[in-house]
Amino acid sequence: MPLHLVRSDRVPAFPERYAPEADGLAALGGRLTPELILEAYQKGLFPWTGAAPIPWFSPDPRLVLFPRGVHVSRSLTKVLRRGHLEVRYDTRFAAVMDLCARQPRRQQTGTWITPNMVETYQRLHAMGYAHSVETYARGQLVGGLYGIAMGRAFFGESMVSAVPDASKVALVDLCGRLAAWGFHFVDCQQVTAHLLSMGALPLPRSEYLARLAGAVHEPDAWGAAAL
Repeated sequence: MPLHLVRSDRVPAFPERYAPEADGLAALGGRLTPELILEAYQKGLFPWTGAAPIPWFSPDPRLVLFPRGVHVSRSLTKVLRRGHLEVRYDTRFAAVMDLCARQPRRQQTGTWITPNMVETYQRLHAMGYAHSVETYARGQLVGGLYGIAMGRAFFGESMVSAVPDASKVALVDLCGRLAAWGFHFVDCQQVTAHLLSMGALPLPRSEYLARLAGAVHEPDAWGAAAL
């Protein structure tokens, strides 16, 4: 099956079935819009960057974190007990994206978070789909993460720490809330040692897609239950 070429003026823009290349690349092109991103996630795809032609990936395996399975190490438990890092939600979404974009990363020059991605995800935030989890120390933003919630699935986009453990604290807090709200999983996209250490598991693409179909078609659950 040839690589799918995306046309934003077609609805749906992505096929129901696709055959990604060995590295997970499944489609190219399109114009980044909230509608296109939501359709992509529902079909197991995500944009690698906003730079044209936009590459859409569906890796195999897919890294997934089940909220009740998040691993909290002894050192992180001590950090949580100290209570010097405060977690807030959806108060500075744009600032979290900016912090993620500016974070230096190994074997990477520049950032994949392009201006059109910032604009589109801010629109998704205004629409109630994209959310930020923010970590503060003495009132200053020092880390966190952002992603998209649909149905009972949370799609993690990026994490950042300006001080040690800031993103880990955000992720643990998020998993506690997602578990209480009945979310099925956090999509972590790619396999990384950092997220494996936090309890994430690599799933075959076929299993991920089956779980995804069940999760995204349930009623939206973000904030649906009190802790």
